[in-house]
Amino acid sequence: METPQAPKRANSAIVLLLVAIGLTAYTWVFLHAESQLEVAVLLAAAIVLTILGRKLGVTATLESSAAARPGMARALAVLGALALIAALHNSHFVLLMFCAVLLFCTACLGLTVQFGFSGVANFAGAAFFGIGSYATAVMVTHTGIPHLLVVVIAGAIAATIGSLLILPVLRTRGHYAALVTIAFGILFKTFIEVNDVLGGPQGLQVPGMKLLGFAFNDGIKLGGAELSFYVSYALLSLLVFAGAFALVSALERSWVGLSMDVVRTDETAAATFGLHIARWKVIAFTLGNFLAGIAGSLYGMVSGFVAPNNFTFADSLLMVSIVILGGLGNIVGLIPAAIIVLVLPEKLQFIQEYRFLLFAALVILILLFRPQGLLPRKTRIFFHREASK
Repeated sequence: METPQAPKRANSAIVLLLVAIGLTAYTWVFLHAESQLEVAVLLAAAIVLTILGRKLGVTATLESSAAARPGMARALAVLGALALIAALHNSHFVLLMFCAVLLFCTACLGLTVQFGFSGVANFAGAAFFGIGSYATAVMVTHTGIPHLLVVVIAGAIAATIGSLLILPVLRTRGHYAALVTIAFGILFKTFIEVNDVLGGPQGLQVPGMKLLGFAFNDGIKLGGAELSFYVSYALLSLLVFAGAFALVSALERSWVGLSMDVVRTDETAAATFGLHIARWKVIAFTLGNFLAGIAGSLYGMVSGFVAPNNFTFADSLLMVSIVILGGLGNIVGLIPAAIIVLVLPEKLQFIQEYRFLLFAALVILILLFRPQGLLPRKTRIFFHREASK
């Protein structure tokens, strides 16, 4: 017998399907737009549609539909990404941007665990990203370790170094803790600049990924059509991001996420209930840097080259901007935020020189008028209520 909720669930599925098709089509058109006027028109259209959607209640309907069928929403997101990769199969630069967005989002998932879940400040995200890249360059060049294992080891190296940095962070509070991570990021860049073994200011070349005997840099020929070698990297980046997203999402809904949330909200209350404050901060900081290291490892292989100027304090601020624009603690908002921060300046060349000023203004506006970020964030209580039904 059909329950009263069945029609609502069916309507939710239709809404999600239509939105997924629309967003995928819009993203394809936006990425293919070449003239500044086309990009500006598409951007204006997105802003107008977003405002109208909120006023007409379309956004609320979409949010409730996604909450009713979270599994379908995630599956459609993955299918949309696969459709974009297929449609962009011979566009080298666009696929490179696609990989960059996914890998930066993976690193920002780690920052979300640190900032949004446990309240640990980390303004050295680019440094841990760089540790993963440089560790990969050294291991792939000088060892015979399988490349997939290299990625995991690079993440572990970033996590290990992060576990040492957390010691002075735990001894400080507030902006002093942030200054410790800022100092580490500056020291990391200085260290690799003066270290000739790591290429100094000129950097290092990073050999391409090899997996089960298949060299990603060789490209793919399918049915007589030659695909960009970035297709393989885009698929792997999507797989890594999806895995990291699933891990962080499960963490958010678990008792671990709840414990971190209590630590972030009120350390005194957390200690009263028997939570070990330092332990949870160490776990969050280590896991976050592990994800950043993995993302940096793959980014090094994708770009084929690493240099100190790729991992500056400005790059760390870009990552923090993505986390704040997406909504602190909101893992779903990272994708649109990363597109704004990474792709928009490439499309609108005239804002390249002013991009940091633009992002600073956006962050200020978000904090003043919409502190929850671009997309609303479900509370952990909601997730637990849904899971208990």
